[in-house]
Amino acid sequence: MPHPYFDMAKYIYQNENWTDFGWENAVVSAALGEVRLLQGKMLGQIHSLGFSSKEEKNLEMLTLDVLKSSEIEGEKLNYDQVRSSIARRLGINTAGLVSSPRNVDGVVEMMLDATQNYREPLTEERLFGWHAALFPTGYSGMYKIDVARYRSEEMQVVSGAMGKERVHYEAVPAKDVKTEMDNFLFWLNNDNILIDSVLKSAIAHFWFVIIHPFDDGNGRIARAISDMLLARSESSPERFYSLSNQIRQEKNVYYETLKSGQHGDGDITQWLVWFLTCLKHALLETEDSMQHILRKAAFWEKHKETPINERQRLMLNKLFDDFSGKLTSSKWAKIAKTSPDSALRDMKDLMEKGILRQEKERGRNVNYTLQE
Repeated sequence: MPHPYFDMAKYIYQNENWTDFGWENAVVSAALGEVRLLQGKMLGQIHSLGFSSKEEKNLEMLTLDVLKSSEIEGEKLNYDQVRSSIARRLGINTAGLVSSPRNVDGVVEMMLDATQNYREPLTEERLFGWHAALFPTGYSGMYKIDVARYRSEEMQVVSGAMGKERVHYEAVPAKDVKTEMDNFLFWLNNDNILIDSVLKSAIAHFWFVIIHPFDDGNGRIARAISDMLLARSESSPERFYSLSNQIRQEKNVYYETLKSGQHGDGDITQWLVWFLTCLKHALLETEDSMQHILRKAAFWEKHKETPINERQRLMLNKLFDDFSGKLTSSKWAKIAKTSPDSALRDMKDLMEKGILRQEKERGRNVNYTLQE
């Protein structure tokens, strides 16, 4: 429950013992229970996948996480560069790898260290390494910033034109950052504090943002900390859903809920419920996509002994993954880089094997689809 003396200050950290957060246990426990149920269901589905399907899904979600966490801060990274950078670091052999610039590699290195080394303590040195990876040139845009050390200046979150700025938040004073971060890291690394790792992920995110210890990159690092603790909650470095992607979709509410907590009285029920609900939505989105992956995996398991040539394999995977519009023999020939006659033979062969069927269409257009 909130403390009675948490009602006079402008910002939560200005109160005595401000990190003794309170919340409505029944409400938060119900939201946490839903998340834990979905996590268990998802992990059960993942175990039924083959190695290559799991590897591809992990690569897809890590890529999405890096892209969307940066996008929340207004920075758009190149999809192919991010995916290639992750694949190289995880030793995944995948077609179409491209080179990636240092700033992309830095974001990837931070995210992979957080998720692959989730068991490791989060130390000041490790945090500084993440920050240095995010800002390899020592600049944020055109501005030189303190890199790999806590900020030495005061921090305000403002909006509006010059001369008409509106202050949304003033972070913890620079002189107090080191002490506040020492307290935060002690709490985060203390295994004797009995709290569910998912709940710890939500609290850590909020606590870190309140302190705002760096000149820039605080949001991305807060989300990396959340991902690290979520990996701990599943005892797995593999990521099969993206919290950052869901936060990006709910960006306005994300900022409003954080703002409410920053000015709050120590009761963080609103933040915890929002975080857990956001996580639930991310898990539900993955559950939908998992059904698609499971159908694809079941198909190839069923047809593992069926003679299928490379063109047919390419096109069948396209139909499962990212094919848009209706399949015609001319599209097949173009995508598979083959002659119209060969395309037609490929398709008729799959129809005889009960894999493709011809859709009933009026006129000259003949379309094909996967047999249910």
